[in-house]
Amino acid sequence: MSLGNTEDVFAIAASWLAAGEQVALATVTETWGSSPRPAGSHMAVTASGRMAGSVSGGCIEAAVAQAALRSIADGNPQLLEFGVTHERAWEVGLACGGRVKVFVEKLA
Repeated sequence: MSLGNTEDVFAIAASWLAAGEQVALATVTETWGSSPRPAGSHMAVTASGRMAGSVSGGCIEAAVAQAALRSIADGNPQLLEFGVTHERAWEVGLACGGRVKVFVEKLA
């Protein structure tokens, strides 16, 4: 996974689209508290499983990638919200105590 800047993620996604890949883009839209990546961070995912960028530094990437694959398959955008509760601290979420919203959409 590349952790490059926004322009790199967009360039990579564009090159994947140009090569005939189906691609979804995930964008951090809001953060609260301790969040590993700021609003505006991006991750691109292809139907074949390639990824570039980051929306969390690793703690929610797998769940976001699965959502991206669903958006690629059905064309529907999604707004995901991740956070932590004491009971679920080590499940999918942000063990750092923050909250983050991520918008996922299929690119055309």
